[in-house]
Amino acid sequence: MTSELSLVLQVQKMDLRIAELEKEIASLPLELARIEKTLDSHKRRIEADKSGLTANVRDRKKLEGDIQTHQAKITKLKDQIMQAKTNEQLRAFQHEIEFAEGEIVKCEERTIELLSSAEPLEAAVKKAEAAFAEEKKQVDAQKDRTEARTTESKGFLLVAAEERKKAMAALTPQLVSMYERLRKKHKNGLVISEVPEGRCMGCQMMLRLQYFQQLRQATTVLCCESCSRMLFYNPPKDVAP
Repeated sequence: MTSELSLVLQVQKMDLRIAELEKEIASLPLELARIEKTLDSHKRRIEADKSGLTANVRDRKKLEGDIQTHQAKITKLKDQIMQAKTNEQLRAFQHEIEFAEGEIVKCEERTIELLSSAEPLEAAVKKAEAAFAEEKKQVDAQKDRTEARTTESKGFLLVAAEERKKAMAALTPQLVSMYERLRKKHKNGLVISEVPEGRCMGCQMMLRLQYFQQLRQATTVLCCESCSRMLFYNPPKDVAP
């Protein structure tokens, strides 16, 4: 490998590292958003359970008020029944008392139903709140780690960018131009390819035998005739070039 290609290979490694760091930095806010979204969904579930429990308590209080209203009505009707002058009036008062007593029974039965459903709701809310508190601790710790990783990655990115700048300054303008053009063409960032046994590892195409022989003896930069990547050949250690 020529010294020029060695420098290009170093620049490519830096660019791949820079791309990796930029991708990581860009993904971290999305990761934080995903974490917070999960926590928010659990919080909304707790709020829904609390709302159900609040509605349960509200309905029970209303039923208590309805029972008191019916009981007061029965007391009043019993006073009035003593003043009934005809059998029709007596039957009418008795009918109203029976109706009010029936409504009290319905309210009491509904109250029992609500009490039965309130117990699991209360247990579910307590359990969910405890789980949420623990999960929030874990999420906060994960957010701290993510933010620390972001800061660290940004620091690495600045260092890598500075090293790249120095490496690029060591290349000829023609090689810089070729490198940048190939980097735009090949989105995976691989602009230089090794050619073991005559095959370009960038596009997997075999080189012409004559071209491969030329590459093995090359002192200048040669490019793949198929994908245009810069080529280099490293002979096996136990075989002379």
